[in-house]
Amino acid sequence: MKRIINIVFLLLMVLSVAAQKKDISKARDYLKSGKNLEQAEQLMQKLLEDTAHRENKKIWAILFDAQRKQYEQGNEKLYLKHPYDTVALFTIASRMFTTAERLDSLEMKPDKKGKVNIEYRKKHAEYLNQYRPNLYNGGTFFINKQKYKEAYMLFNQYIECAHEPLFSSFKYNETDPLMPVAAYWAVYCGYKMQDPKLTLHHTYLALKDEKHYDLMLQYLAETYKLEKDTVRYFQTIQEGFQKYPKFPFFFPRLIEYYSNRGQWSDAMQVCNYALAADSTSHLFRLVKSSILLNMGKYAECISICNELLAENTHLADVQLNIGLAYFNQAVELDKTTQVSHSRRNKIVELYKKSRPYLEEYRKMAPNKKERWAVPLYTIYLNLNMGKEFDEIDHILKK
Repeated sequence: MKRIINIVFLLLMVLSVAAQKKDISKARDYLKSGKNLEQAEQLMQKLLEDTAHRENKKIWAILFDAQRKQYEQGNEKLYLKHPYDTVALFTIASRMFTTAERLDSLEMKPDKKGKVNIEYRKKHAEYLNQYRPNLYNGGTFFINKQKYKEAYMLFNQYIECAHEPLFSSFKYNETDPLMPVAAYWAVYCGYKMQDPKLTLHHTYLALKDEKHYDLMLQYLAETYKLEKDTVRYFQTIQEGFQKYPKFPFFFPRLIEYYSNRGQWSDAMQVCNYALAADSTSHLFRLVKSSILLNMGKYAECISICNELLAENTHLADVQLNIGLAYFNQAVELDKTTQVSHSRRNKIVELYKKSRPYLEEYRKMAPNKKERWAVPLYTIYLNLNMGKEFDEIDHILKK
């Protein structure tokens, strides 16, 4: 029985070797003719699905040549402005690099005698080095098509060439100025896919791209927030703001961070730093008025708001802040247990001053009832404005 099994096994082996030789011979014929190159590639890929063939250098070499010839034919068609699928050219280039790298890693394995025989490295490396820029070009092509997964793959391949023994003689990390830029675009693709792992993979190299440093910090901050890494999120928006106070991303988020924690003194420092960079900014001054309002510094808040209104700044929150600055003062005076006639007059005066600003804010932001309804209710009540009070009372009850 054992002998029969051995005979069957040997027979299967003979048939497998014969089929392998037949496929290799057919693929070689396709290569010689320059036709049916896709079929030649498929034949070799099918052979490599069998683990018994995966260390056969000959199959990998033929696979590479099938891909190389497809790439050259496609490149020639594009050069001659003949119809050709650009996407196909970039994907073939990607496969070609993958095949050459796998063959090279196979060649680095010692044989039974412990000897390493590297046959293809120099030839393949010199050939692929000419076309490596097309990995970068392919990445930008796919970004323009908003195909971020495909773009990431090509930028990642472009970068990883620097770590492949196949390309060690070129020292890409030292000689290629596009490496940090490619890393930036890889980070961008990861960010657009909302994949933290891919976004952070090439961060160290991407941060060497000075041109995109501000955007890099934005992508990192949003990624850390996605991962709920509050410490690194804060550190990143803080660094971004210190380096780029006018960049629109960092300032509002740093203010929000401190505001949510009631750290108004820290928020004020941020505001003053921003105003030192641009003292005319309506946004920076508006935010400062909000911080002053929360700190109870009403006179300073009103002063900034009046400046903004004098400049015809049509920001709803300017109306809100100045209205609340008067309103809050009235409320604080009204809290005392014994209110004199002069104090009562002062309270009424403050409510009167608050009213037009909050009514204007209501017109500008009708859907933000949570901000204007209760203050106007209190104002109308204290000013004995029955009709207006009834309307607000109805709104609040709804």
